[in-house]
Order: sequence, then structure tokens, then C-alpha cells
Amino acid sequence: MKRGYVLHHRAYRESSVIVNLLIDGVGRVDAIARTGSGKRSIKSILQPFQPLIIQFSAQSEAKNLSLKTVTHIEAAAPAIPLSGNSLYSGFYLNELLVRLLTVEHQAEPLFIAYHRSLISLAESFCSSHLRFFEKALLLELGALPSLQYDVDGNTIEATSAYRLETDCGFIPVLQHSAGTFNHSRSVVPGAMLIELQNEQLSAEHLNSAKGLMRFLLTPLLGNKPLLSRQLFVKP
Repeated sequence: MKRGYVLHHRAYRESSVIVNLLIDGVGRVDAIARTGSGKRSIKSILQPFQPLIIQFSAQSEAKNLSLKTVTHIEAAAPAIPLSGNSLYSGFYLNELLVRLLTVEHQAEPLFIAYHRSLISLAESFCSSHLRFFEKALLLELGALPSLQYDVDGNTIEATSAYRLETDCGFIPVLQHSAGTFNHSRSVVPGAMLIELQNEQLSAEHLNSAKGLMRFLLTPLLGNKPLLSRQLFVKP
């Protein structure tokens, strides 16, 4: 038995669904689950943000080697209560995982990062929770540049600004006059990088952290937009 979450599901035949799962100690698993009917139906727990205990076999009735078969599933705890922007954020995390995490990629550490993000979002909404999960995901995918050292191996300085060079890392740049920084997606304050590394983002650096994460995620996501981003209420 393993802990898991449903990321997404879709109908498959009359009484089954194909579920994309995030499994503790395994990573992403795609499987077929029989939903059943009446009192034995499991439809109510095959929902996002519901902690589950799951067992699955390596064989699938669909004869698809990438699909497992769920042999046992039950609720491990009450569903994590998300609402408003916290709920939309949960959908955003799920969409990121479905889009970027393949069944071949085990990604064991992401289960804990995902679970902690949901718990934090249930307590209160803050975009920093999204940034910390994006950081964990990019690290797992090998797409996160060092947030501690620049390209020359020098420690990132809070009073400096840095330009991100793709496939290279952060390069120090001259600070603009009057102490302002160019808050583009590729030039960011060193103080923000330090805060992001330590997962203690201050309010003044939320926007630059968002821009950096989007800059890093865009090549991985391609041209297809994320549907969950359209749910957020515009300020």
C-alpha cells in the first residue's frame, strides 16, 4: 500500500476511469480504476486533493504497458479543504505535474513537496507556495539553475542583480541608477534568489520570483497554455 493523490481522471469504458496519480516513493503512475456502483462506488474519493492509500498491479486490462491497474484504493484522511485562489492553485499544481512529469520519471521527492504545498494552501493562500513547488519541480526535472552561486562559482549577493543565461546560470549585472532593478524575467535581484533558495519569499519579491519561474517553465510547457492559469481572479 502506498500514499497517493489523484491529479486528473477521465472516463474509460462504462465503469472505469483512467487516473493520473502521484504516488509516494514512486512518482507519477497512470492507472485504470474500476469505479463500481452503489455503496461500493469509489467515485467520491477519486477526486483531487483527497489523500489516498493505493495499491496497483503492473498489468493493465487495456494491454497498455504504461498503464497499471488499481487493485485497492481508500481514503487515508479527509480531503484537504481548498477554496478560492488556493483551490485554483491546487489545480495549477496538478496541471503542471500532468504536463511535465512522465510515467518514466520517478520523481520520488515531489510527493512530499506537493503534500506540503496543499497543506500550506489550505491554511492560507500565498503565491509563494506556488513558487516553492515550482522550484522543487524544476529541480527534479534538472531545469533549475543554482540559486546559491553565479556562473563563476561566487555566492549570490543580496545587493546585486543577476541575468539568467539559459543552460548557463546567473551572471552578475550592473545595478541601475537610483538603486532600481530591471524586473524582467531574466534579470532579477540577488535578494530574491536567496529568499527563493531559503523558501522565505518576502512580499516585495513575489512578482520577480513569479517572472523567473514562468521564464524557466515556458520552454518545458511549450506553446499550449495552462488552463488553470485562467481560473485566477485578476487584481
